[in-house]
Amino acid sequence: MRSLVYALPALLLSLSLPARALPPFADTHVHYKWNQEEVTSAAEALRILQDNNTVLALVIGTPAEHVLKLHRLAPQRIIPIWSPYQAPGDWSTWSFDKSVLERARSALASGKWQGIGELHLISGFTPAWETPVISGLMELAIEHAIPVLLHTEYSNTRQLAGLCRAQPGLKIIWAHAGAILTPAQVDEVMAACPAVWAELSARDPWRYVDNPITGKDGQLLPEWRQLLERYPDRFLIGSDPVWPVERLDSWDEADTGWQQYGRFVEFHRNWLKALPPELEEKLRLTNALRLFGREANGRQ
Repeated sequence: MRSLVYALPALLLSLSLPARALPPFADTHVHYKWNQEEVTSAAEALRILQDNNTVLALVIGTPAEHVLKLHRLAPQRIIPIWSPYQAPGDWSTWSFDKSVLERARSALASGKWQGIGELHLISGFTPAWETPVISGLMELAIEHAIPVLLHTEYSNTRQLAGLCRAQPGLKIIWAHAGAILTPAQVDEVMAACPAVWAELSARDPWRYVDNPITGKDGQLLPEWRQLLERYPDRFLIGSDPVWPVERLDSWDEADTGWQQYGRFVEFHRNWLKALPPELEEKLRLTNALRLFGREANGRQ
């Protein structure tokens, strides 16, 4: 029942507002996992993207090959991101898995993948980035000229700033714009690391409830707006469609995040509308197109 209640706004939106009436959207944080396929087929996932006029989607599969099911159906719409995660719990153990680098080399050599991620760097779980698995993946990303999607959960900026300074050739998409970090702390990283793009997925009233980017009125908080205006070419938007958030990858309940997709995207569309048109378009679409070399043909 709760899932139906949460899905209703997105359903009503899709019924009342045709996709062609929605400005095109680039989503830089999407998942397609084994326990999402239980309730959302690849064809249905593509229909959801189409209904929301998401013309470009960076999709992480768990296991990685899952995303190729979407890519085969819509190669121009889907950007496959290779993930080392193969099973529940890998987010906390991947950096100790000695098979990761060998699997990554083989996958990237195939030419199918346009990024690496989502890699969780979590205080208390993940070792320092200088350790072999983490640093080795960063070097592979540089070698193949692809970005890495990083999820960091630290109370300070030292880890990410240290990584980007040590690997200046590395392109980083910073998931959730630092998660628990404040706008001032995000600013520190953006100023120190010109090859970091921050994406704003999950900074909404349902996930990072103690640190959203908007107020109760759904509009950007002033400090976030100032930050976006300071780095207009380096912020991205993502949906991160996982749900229920309090029971991720549970053994007895499928992930219904795709049924929440319209709600997550509409949250961003709502605050974006208040921005100047040029800035709004950059965040909603063209920053992502430019990052992945799709600007010439990305508008659909």
